[in-house]
Amino acid sequence: MKIEPVATARLVLHPLTVEVAGAIVAGEPGPGRSWAEGYPGVADVAVAGRAVRRWAEDGDPGVFGAYEIRLPGPDLAIGGIGFHGPPDEIGVVTVGYGLVPSHRGKGYASEALRALVEAARRAGASGVKGDADLDNPPSHRVMEAAGMRRVAEDEKLRHFYLGF
Repeated sequence: MKIEPVATARLVLHPLTVEVAGAIVAGEPGPGRSWAEGYPGVADVAVAGRAVRRWAEDGDPGVFGAYEIRLPGPDLAIGGIGFHGPPDEIGVVTVGYGLVPSHRGKGYASEALRALVEAARRAGASGVKGDADLDNPPSHRVMEAAGMRRVAEDEKLRHFYLGF
């Protein structure tokens, strides 16, 4: 199944393909593609590697895969966002995201997460959840800006959830 990119006012979320994920793992953007300084980061490489393994084991994840966050004008990859897997037994999906440092603080992560939350809702998920380290208030604000609310906290993480 071919998943179309998700456009927002300022961004395009490009679904990772096996080819793009392989380029991320290899550290080479490929012809006609550009990356912001610092992309891909360690987490982006790990996500791309998991995506390739998931395709090999389970097939295409469809909407519930990983995406590159790109600025459409220069078609520049500035980060990643996506689901940790398909919905669980009650229909909830877990989200994760990250941006290169030079593009943080501009509202891009919140904008991308709002689009991803809407994609999950349209695809039939019953809710989304995510977490962030206690010492990462910017990430807490990103999830809150996407409509997620704090539902729990432990010694390391603050947990967020939005039901549909």
